[in-house]
Amino acid sequence: MGANEINVPEKTLQKRVNKPSLGHFKKSGSRVFRSLKEVRLSEEAVNEVSLGSEFGLEVFESVSSVDISGVSKGKGFQGVMKRFGFRGGPQSHGSGFHRHAGSIGMRSTPGRCFPGSKRPSHMGTVNVTVKNLEVIKVDLEKKVLLVKGAIPGPRGSVVVVRRSSRAKG
Repeated sequence: MGANEINVPEKTLQKRVNKPSLGHFKKSGSRVFRSLKEVRLSEEAVNEVSLGSEFGLEVFESVSSVDISGVSKGKGFQGVMKRFGFRGGPQSHGSGFHRHAGSIGMRSTPGRCFPGSKRPSHMGTVNVTVKNLEVIKVDLEKKVLLVKGAIPGPRGSVVVVRRSSRAKG
């Protein structure tokens, strides 16, 4: 953790904890949480924050757009048609080339397949940041931030909300 950073825990408490994490929470004198996120702050802001202080949605009242980061939905092992939008081959009678990728390289020169080619593989479960989403409403009573647009990840997953880096003004 850097000089101008603080650890912000997720609200959910953890039942089973490994020893390094337990030592980290014991040293700070706080309860044990499921996950921690390091947040970088200015020097003045770090001095204002104390152990156990909560961050509410008041931060987003004057914000018109936000960036939301999270882990995208996992889709398992997928072929090139779903993963990259390849057209595939003819679907009619006699064709044995329906959902295949096609050629992946040349012949004896260069005698190998170049790395980075689009091949079937695991899809999803990667960090995604959706930028410049419009904030529609901030409801402090219900603790709800209404945003227009898609948010990465399945329902109930942890996301990080920041002021938009592309905000106008």
